[in-house]
Amino acid sequence: VQLQASGGGLVQPGGSLRLSCAASGFRFSLYTVAWFRLTPGKGRELVAVADYRDRSTYYSNSMKGRFTISRDNAKNMAYLQMDSLRPEDTAIYSCAASPRSRASDYYEYDYWGQGTQVTVSS
Repeated sequence: VQLQASGGGLVQPGGSLRLSCAASGFRFSLYTVAWFRLTPGKGRELVAVADYRDRSTYYSNSMKGRFTISRDNAKNMAYLQMDSLRPEDTAIYSCAASPRSRASDYYEYDYWGQGTQVTVSS
């Protein structure tokens, strides 16, 4: 089982990045996928969720309208499009997968990727 996150980097405030998550070793289409981020000040924070059962999506309040989660089950891929980035979005972003529908807590996620660093700075 593997989740491989990529696409992080340095971006200026107001800029955009698209993160990718490649899944392998499990039936991706039957797993809810989420992005979490980790910062020294706030710890682990849920960013967005894409449910496998009804394709619904969920975003934490500070990401609504700026971030978009999507998934391509045929390619075993998940994505996080991040627009209007702010310095406070600086974090390590990880993708995770859960067999539970609408899982929203980190302990509900069985599989985790290694994370990709996103730095928003001028």
